[in-house]
Amino acid sequence: MAPRATIVGSGPNGLAASVALARAGYDVRVIEAATASGGGVRTAGLTLPGYRHDVCSAVHPAALSSPFFRAFGLDRIDWIVPEASFAHPLDDGRAAVAWRDLDRTVAGLGTDGKAWRSTVRPLNRHLAEVVDFTGNQLLRMPRHPLTVTRFGMRMLELGTSAGRRAFGTFGTEAAAALFTGVVAHANARLPSLAATASALYLLAHAHSTGWGYPRGGADAIAHALRDDLSAHGGHIDTDHRVGDLSALDWGDPAAGDLLLLDTAPRLALTLPDVPAGYARAVRRYRYGPAAAKVDFALDGPVPWTHPDVALAPTVHLGGTRDEIEASENAVARGSVTERPYVLAVQPSVLDDSRAPAGYQVLWAYIHVPAGSTLDPTELVTRQVERFAPGFRDRVIASHAMTAAQRQAYNPSDVGGDILGGSFSMLQAVRRPVLSTAPWRTPMRGVYLASAATPPGPGVHGMPGWLAARQALRDAGTPAELGDLFG
Repeated sequence: MAPRATIVGSGPNGLAASVALARAGYDVRVIEAATASGGGVRTAGLTLPGYRHDVCSAVHPAALSSPFFRAFGLDRIDWIVPEASFAHPLDDGRAAVAWRDLDRTVAGLGTDGKAWRSTVRPLNRHLAEVVDFTGNQLLRMPRHPLTVTRFGMRMLELGTSAGRRAFGTFGTEAAAALFTGVVAHANARLPSLAATASALYLLAHAHSTGWGYPRGGADAIAHALRDDLSAHGGHIDTDHRVGDLSALDWGDPAAGDLLLLDTAPRLALTLPDVPAGYARAVRRYRYGPAAAKVDFALDGPVPWTHPDVALAPTVHLGGTRDEIEASENAVARGSVTERPYVLAVQPSVLDDSRAPAGYQVLWAYIHVPAGSTLDPTELVTRQVERFAPGFRDRVIASHAMTAAQRQAYNPSDVGGDILGGSFSMLQAVRRPVLSTAPWRTPMRGVYLASAATPPGPGVHGMPGWLAARQALRDAGTPAELGDLFG
């Protein structure tokens, strides 16, 4: 009789773990609280018939470089990889664009082009090395010390006030705003070393594998994983919320049965006999500010003032670097400015399956304090209108999700934090505990497999895969990706 593996949570990490363990011979059961599996990669009709909206994440740069997804098979998903990775409009009608082609980006940034090239080229040329040292965990000797050194130097130069004063990188308004729009993804007080590290990682992708997304919606990722799980005998139980693991029948750890949690780490503390030290460490793990999201159904394209913005699925709205930093720092202090940073995605510019012919969808969120009940619709609408006059008249329907509603929808997003924990240098190492094997808990057979473990947030499946690999190693059946997906 095969050993059992129970996975709580069917986000991309939970599904990655389930696929790996099913292929390793386990009898796999995935338990999901929602009516549909997929977690952060769900797609649904949130507004009107015929419009498909991504419920959480929409663009997935990390998936295209992920060791897990590369082994699993990127060709199982129809990826759209745009020429324009992201755009950043400014008030005077100008716009800065990060093209996938680094030379084209450099040419568009004028006097800051050379600085942009020197920042990005050592990283995008060595993307696999960047992914290696950021995508496992930091408590080990780096295999590529030169790339790590270059990465660290750029962090200090761009992620600290002293570094910015000393080096003066990105002196033009356009380049500084273009860079800061990526830094602000981290939802942290700025400037920040951790947020800058995240931005450098994303920029390395922007000018190499690109900022891709699946045709038809993020659910295409979950669909491919679900199909593989089913093909290897696993199954998913939806509409099954687990709030207390002590009541869950997950098997016998003495017989080799496993329990993997694609959830907030504190759920593990509902098990019996949790060591006090581990419980204290998990309770010290901190969550950050939240996201409040709105989806729009539009009767045509967003009327951007600058035509190049219409070519980029991902658009950062917020004006200058100073404006974006003021917006993010206000959120860190517990408030929201009248002109917040907006992360917007217009998937329909390259994917005509998202809306009826001639129509489009727009996905957007702002950062808000944890647990906020603020409806972001009007703030987002005004920020889009600022750079695309006439946008308001294009809206035929919208659907908002506050931070409080986000947590109710997905309890793993504590307070509405979609990153699985606050983004800081401390929590890059202590995620959620300080350990060389942070996926393993002290409870026999129990492992953490969510974005609260290394390498953290993003749709790459790596926390799930690394948790499954740790479990297999502990069971005496070590496996690598090539063993399971070769």
